[in-house]
Formats: sequence, C-alpha cells, structure tokens
Amino acid sequence: MSAPRALPRRVLMTADAVGGIWHYALQLARGLTSSNVEIVLAVLGPPPAPGQRAAAAAIDGLTLAHRGFALEWMPGAEGDLDAAGSWLLELEEAFASDLVHLNGFAHAALPWRVPTVVVAHSCVLSWWRAVKGSEAPAEWAGYRRRTQAGLRAADLVVAPTRAFLEEVQALYGPLEPTLWIWNGCAPAEMSDAKEPLIFAAGRVWDEAKNLRALAAVSQRLAWSLAIAGPGAPEHAPSAAAPWLGPLPPEAMRGWYARASVFAMPSRYEPFGLAALEAAMAGCALVLGDIPTLREIWDGAAMFVPPDDREEIVAALNMLADDPELLWLLGGLARSRAEGYSAARMTARYLDAYAGLLAAPPRAVAALAS
Repeated sequence: MSAPRALPRRVLMTADAVGGIWHYALQLARGLTSSNVEIVLAVLGPPPAPGQRAAAAAIDGLTLAHRGFALEWMPGAEGDLDAAGSWLLELEEAFASDLVHLNGFAHAALPWRVPTVVVAHSCVLSWWRAVKGSEAPAEWAGYRRRTQAGLRAADLVVAPTRAFLEEVQALYGPLEPTLWIWNGCAPAEMSDAKEPLIFAAGRVWDEAKNLRALAAVSQRLAWSLAIAGPGAPEHAPSAAAPWLGPLPPEAMRGWYARASVFAMPSRYEPFGLAALEAAMAGCALVLGDIPTLREIWDGAAMFVPPDDREEIVAALNMLADDPELLWLLGGLARSRAEGYSAARMTARYLDAYAGLLAAPPRAVAALAS
C-alpha cells in the first residue's frame, strides 16, 4: 500500500485583479481550500473591487492581501519590483507557506525558502508576436531578462495549454520541468431561453481580443451583438455595438445564458476562460483560428481567421440562419466544456504540488546528479 501523498498546508499565491488571472485564482482557490489547503492570495496592482473582495471573502480558508505595486508588464514596474518582492517574502515567512504559486514571472527569482510554481498565463513577448507580427521592441529587453530569470528559477513552470507552453519554451527556454494544465470552471446552468444574440467579452483596449473588428461588422450581422469588458468609454469598440462595460460574474452568467453565440475572434489567447464559461452555458462558439484555441475546442467550435472580417460575418450569419447547426455546436461546446472542470484542474495542481514537495530541492538534486 503506497504512502499518502504530502500536500501543502499553506500556499502563497500571487494574482492581480485586472483580468482573467483573478477568476482563475479564485476558481483554483475554491478547489484547493476544499482539499484543506489554506491560500494566502497576494494581489498586486490595482485594488480588487468590492465585488471581487466579497467573492474572495466567501472562500473559507483564503486570506486576501493587497499592495498596489505596479504589475511587471506595466510602465514603471521595474521600480516596484524590489519592494513587491520584499513584501512577498515577508508573507511567505509570516504565513509559514509550504509552497509558492506565482501567477507572474519576475518574482520567481527571489530567494524563496519553499518550492515555487510559475504559471505562464500570458506574456508581453508572445503577445507582441501574435498581435503585431514582430518581435517586441528594445524597451522590453528588461522585461525579457526578468521573465526569463524567473522562469528558469522556478521549480516548475506550468502553462494553460500545450501550445502556449511551446511558445514560452521557444521564447525563454530551455525550461525544465514543465507541465501544461488546462484551466477549468464550475458547471453552469443550461438555459432554454436562448435569444438571437451574439455575445463577446474581453478587455476592449486589447488588440489581442480583436473586439473592434467584431464591432466594426456588427451592422452586417443578422443578430444583435453585445460586448462586455473593462476599458474606458473612449475604448468602446463602436457605437453600433452595445458596450456593456465591465460586468460582475453574476451579470456575465446572465448574458451567457441569454446568448446563442459567443464570439471570440482573438489573435492571441493562451487559454480563454470566457469561451469556457460561455460553452458551459451552451453557447455556440466562433473563435479565432489560433493554435491554443484549436487545442481546446477543435471539433466543438467554428474557427475564423482573426483578421478576415468577411469570414467572421459569414460564420456568425451562418449560425443565425441554421438552427440545426446552432443547436449542434452549442451541444458540442457544452460537452467539451464539461471536460474542463474546476475539479480536474484542481486535481492536477494538487498532483503537481505533491510532486514538488516529494522531490529534493533543485540545488540538492543538481549536486547529486
């Protein structure tokens, strides 16, 4: 009979409240705390909104801490990195953490006392390649060095798709050990009240999301289009497409339940939690034809070239005109989404954590080899 695996009692996890990392961190924290792992969630950057704080407070076993240090990809971040690092090391010691889970790069190079996991959700260099079609300019050289140093210092590097892990390896590698763990979300209620509505969501200012292209063709679509996401009013994609602004999770669930189609013609999307949440609600998916989204949704979605507006219009109108195809794709998306559960994601992270705790420290292993 094998001995029970050793799990961490306390994990220090970093996050920010700006985008998808927040939702990922809370989803994972719910799963980890249900397995009796306490989480100290150290949030950098802009403060969590009241609704975000309430969501974190509802997770028994999660302690939320925040400091407004600039995120590593923000202008002026370099001046904050040392102070943020000192704060994180203090938290590691104060909470007697057994493992550090970093949803960022640079701080993995700190002198941690315990094993470190770095999850590569996205990065500036891969974003630049996908969106601009070129290498990031020279002013990002410092970011490149810090990111590479952090990745190479980590005891484990995780990415949300195999395709994105390959991209990270190409940019910063060789890295070892590595692992890909698909993101997951909780089941959603199916709605029988689907409407002739196309829904989209994302940061409206982010060229990777390609929401302006979607909005630009809104008047050529057979169905109404609504777009949700953070961004100042001047970033609204188009007056022709209703911009809903940032919405709390319960409001997003309502839009997913109403919409028949979720459109995400992204140029760059290392995973795409919004598509997963929409699929859980039974939306048919129209997605950008990029390797990461193909990995997750091939055979369960329609794919369009992100920069071909004619193809985007044709795909969306095809679904509006073909109820049987719409029903089929909605069902396929829902079925595929059920495989990307929060429970599956949590189990894979627990296995990864247990493996790190059972392994000798990297320095010891290197000396023994």
